[in-house]
Amino acid sequence: MTMSQAVDIELRLLIEAIFLRYSHDFRDYSVASLKRRVLHAQTQLDYPSISSMQERILRDADAFGQLMQYLTVPVSDMFRDPAYFLALRRIVVPVLRTYPSIKVWVAGCSTGEEVYSLAILLREEGLLDRTILYATDINPVSLDSARHGVLPLERVSNYTANYQKGGGLRSFSDYYTAAYGGALFDKSLRDNITFADHSLATDSVFSETQFISCRNVLIYFNRKLQDRALGLFHESLSHRGFLGLGSKETLDFSMWRNKFEPASKPDRIYRKL
Repeated sequence: MTMSQAVDIELRLLIEAIFLRYSHDFRDYSVASLKRRVLHAQTQLDYPSISSMQERILRDADAFGQLMQYLTVPVSDMFRDPAYFLALRRIVVPVLRTYPSIKVWVAGCSTGEEVYSLAILLREEGLLDRTILYATDINPVSLDSARHGVLPLERVSNYTANYQKGGGLRSFSDYYTAAYGGALFDKSLRDNITFADHSLATDSVFSETQFISCRNVLIYFNRKLQDRALGLFHESLSHRGFLGLGSKETLDFSMWRNKFEPASKPDRIYRKL
């Protein structure tokens, strides 16, 4: 047996141990991506092997909490891919205006950049007051960061540029104040956001929604888990609801491809049939 084969066995045992001990299911995540993250965690957390990591996390929940920061991908940007937000204003917003109340689900919200971007867009389009945004993730540390609404000041210039390219109607600085060593978002943006733990691998649908944004999450899943997540989205969306995916994600090869039609294929925005 080669060293690489032994590592692959250790990885499978670790993921099974996490599921049995903590009910977090990474078994259908992309193996290559997961392996990179686990090996990076092994180095950063100073474990001699994946097996030693497994032994530790089975007995120490805090150690598992540390590992979770490597197993998930808490990396995002405000108004990431600005063309997507322009397309939302042009295609999705006019339909959302027809609803007396709106529910939006941001699945895999990480540290909150996507949901705050959408809250700002909805505020500018006059829809935030009648919208509930559900922001969900499996990483409790990321969710806690998102709840506080504080983002790094050093990234604000990039966020500002994205906001302007994404059709922003005001000055981006209107939405935050410098506090706690970061940019603290206006509390009125957070008032309409509900943050919650939710796993696309194990949990079910919790509400009917008119728009779901799940961007750059499915790329970390294998085909089976991608289809499970898309099935949840299809079930959650109301008649003719919208689904937004990441720039490298598509429905083309999914078992759900015939249940949606492109609303803006270049921007990965789909509409439930």
